[in-house]
This record gives sequence, structure tokens and C-alpha cells, in this order.
Amino acid sequence: MLRMKNEILIVEDDRYIIRFMDMSMKEEEYTISVARTIREALTLFFANHPDLVILDLGLPDGDGIEVLKRIRENSDIPVIVVSARQEEDEKIRALDAGADDYVTKPFYMGELLARVRAALRRLENRVAEKDPKYEDGDLVVDFENRIVEAGGREIHLTPMEYKILALLILNRGKVLTHRYILKEIWGYAEGADAATLRVFMATLRRKIEKDPSNPQHILTEVGVGYRFK
Repeated sequence: MLRMKNEILIVEDDRYIIRFMDMSMKEEEYTISVARTIREALTLFFANHPDLVILDLGLPDGDGIEVLKRIRENSDIPVIVVSARQEEDEKIRALDAGADDYVTKPFYMGELLARVRAALRRLENRVAEKDPKYEDGDLVVDFENRIVEAGGREIHLTPMEYKILALLILNRGKVLTHRYILKEIWGYAEGADAATLRVFMATLRRKIEKDPSNPQHILTEVGVGYRFK
């Protein structure tokens, strides 16, 4: 996996269920963010880029299906609906809108955690299927065997350098902010130093770029982050 920890967005307005999920999932070493309304859910989704969403349908400001539809317009990450609505047509509506799974309340936390693990495994498999190997000119990255070649020769990357390069390639064309990269690779961003990230980028460029002072692969978006061309 590319991430130190998977981040899960919980969209739920019942404080007791939130507390229960938060405690149980942190024990599994997931990073948790919580939204109690549609507005909060969409704000956190676009800001944090979670790996998985657990979604209640009965939210104070509307139907959680609206959150699901917006997510599906932008991402194929797993969404598990956890709802008190037990009617078959509600389940069908959620699954047709793009939910990966549907759990009815009340539920066993052990079962939900098992479904979360299964969904995250499917996500990881999709990433590997999407990019088993990347080639662009003199740069070749074999994700299945974790081999990197530049200029026709195999190069040695540290585990951290490899994770950063893989993250950039899998999101090529997109601008990744300093905060996003720090959270993806190290599992945290608060209080993290972007200067540390610049050091890793400099050493990575020296290894994969023909001319590190004029990079062709890893581009700097000044004041924002980095983009893989």
C-alpha cells in the first residue's frame, strides 16, 4: 500500500454511533474524520481525499444519497452506507447510486470493520490493475516488482522515495498539495514541515531526472505542491 494509514470519512449525525465508530476504527489504526451534515461531508471529502466513506442516509440537512452522487461524480473510492432504512427499495436506490455496500442499523462493529477491510483491499487491487507498469521515455516504474529504471539502468530508491514517486505517478496530471502528500505518505499533516518534503523531492529528482535543475517529470507548483507531468 502507498499509505501509512487509510483515512476514513464518517458521515453520521448520531453522536453515540460516531463515538463508537471513532473509537473502534482508531484501534484499527485508521485515520478518522467526521461530518454530521451534507455540507460538512462534501467539504471534508474534497479537502481530505479519504480512502473510504461510511455514509448515513438520514442527515439533518437532507438525504445522504446527495453526498453519494457527488462523490461518484468525482471518485470511485469505496462508499459503505450504514442506515436505519431497511426497506429493499432504499437499498436498491443506494446501490444504484454507486454505494459499494449497505449495512443496516443496528449493526455489529466487527462486521462493519470486516466490510471496511474488504472494501479497502478491493481499492488497492484496482490501483495495481490500473498501473501495473508505468513507462515514459527513459523512466520505467514496475509497480508489481517495485523496480524503477531511469536512463536504461535500474536505480535505487529509498522506501520513502518510492512511495512519493508512486503516489505522484498514480495521480499524474493532478496538482498534489504539500499537505495532501504529507498525509498520504506519512499519515499526518498537522505540524509537518514542507521543507522536509522538498528535500525528498530534490533527492528523487537527482535520481530520475536527466537534468534535475530543469525537471521533466516532477514539476513544482510554486506555493502549492507538486505535479507529475
